[in-house]
Amino acid sequence: MKRTFIVYAKRTAIGKLGGKLAPVRVDDMMSFVLQDIKDNLTFDPALIDDVIIGCANQAGEDNRNLARMAVVLSGLPLSVPGTTINRLCGSSLDAIIDGFGRIQSGVADCLIVGGAESMTRGPFVLSKAQNSYDREQKMYDTTFGWRFINPKMEKMFPLYGMGETAEEVAALYEITRAEQDKFAYDSHVKAIAAWKRGDFDDEVLPYNVELKKESYLFSKDECPRADTTIEALSKLRPVFRKDGTVTAGNSSPMNDGAAALLIVSEEFMKAHKLTPMIEVTGAAVRGVHPNIMGTGPIEAVKVLLRRYNKKVTDFDAIELNEAFAAQALGCIKGLELDPSKVNLNGGAIAIGHPLGGSGARIVTTLAHQMKKNKAIKEGLATMCIGVGQGIAVSFKNC
Repeated sequence: MKRTFIVYAKRTAIGKLGGKLAPVRVDDMMSFVLQDIKDNLTFDPALIDDVIIGCANQAGEDNRNLARMAVVLSGLPLSVPGTTINRLCGSSLDAIIDGFGRIQSGVADCLIVGGAESMTRGPFVLSKAQNSYDREQKMYDTTFGWRFINPKMEKMFPLYGMGETAEEVAALYEITRAEQDKFAYDSHVKAIAAWKRGDFDDEVLPYNVELKKESYLFSKDECPRADTTIEALSKLRPVFRKDGTVTAGNSSPMNDGAAALLIVSEEFMKAHKLTPMIEVTGAAVRGVHPNIMGTGPIEAVKVLLRRYNKKVTDFDAIELNEAFAAQALGCIKGLELDPSKVNLNGGAIAIGHPLGGSGARIVTTLAHQMKKNKAIKEGLATMCIGVGQGIAVSFKNC
């Protein structure tokens, strides 16, 4: 089977809900990163076999195949196709797996993979009336959570919101409120330190947001907070259950952002004299009960370890998406991970979680970490996914 290498990995800075990227359409956001790829290519862009983009919403401006829209807007040749996939939060990590599989099997040699989400601009949706006098229409905010639930599923088990599933994981692994607040605090500390060191400079593309009366350059994640303290976090009230431990402070925020990677076969890389960042070496996905969806990475990583005859201690750096501190801590406990290897530059609680774009974001961060630090010989990226799934991808340094 052919080997797969990442030769480019970039992202926008991550905007907060209603923040600096709020005026930007998600297709424009995605096309911006694709345009940077196009502008920096040393080969004919028509050689790109496909563009695979993950997006979790797809109910508004991201409708009708976001990937193809972004290709057209970016100025890439119209001969370059595009497809959009949806595995909710794991969408863009799944885009990487899709590309990895295509290159392995020989049906592609050069692919753009990535993801984008604008949670700010997610629309309200209204069901259609079944007849002229129907009063049963339902309206939902598509930004986050369940909508148009199948009654059959409601009879199977309680359908918890994401925060409630985090409470379930906290109870399952006996994770305290203090542990969650400390984890959230550490995420902010690491992210702020990484920005001060310049660790994100090479991965973030400054975005010039142009409005009718003004324009500004957006080049730094909005959510990391230098003023966060454990004391302040400990004073926040539980959001999802009266006697719970999950708060706004130890959960990831809602965000806007995009990221993309250029992945190629070894043969293509050598033929076009491209420089590899890291190699994609393995992947796995797995389902779990929806009400403990946060444990998905545990099962996905276990499958990956068995499939490729690996041990969790083989990985020197692990990007574990922080949907919630409780969920991340549950996975650390469940997989017996070394916390010092997890989210070296902070995670989604501080940096942000633009749903369908988050998988590409964490791999972009990991790729740049591994490129700069050759002591990181192997890396792992993993995420939980709503409705009960986990996803994991492994990498090797070059």
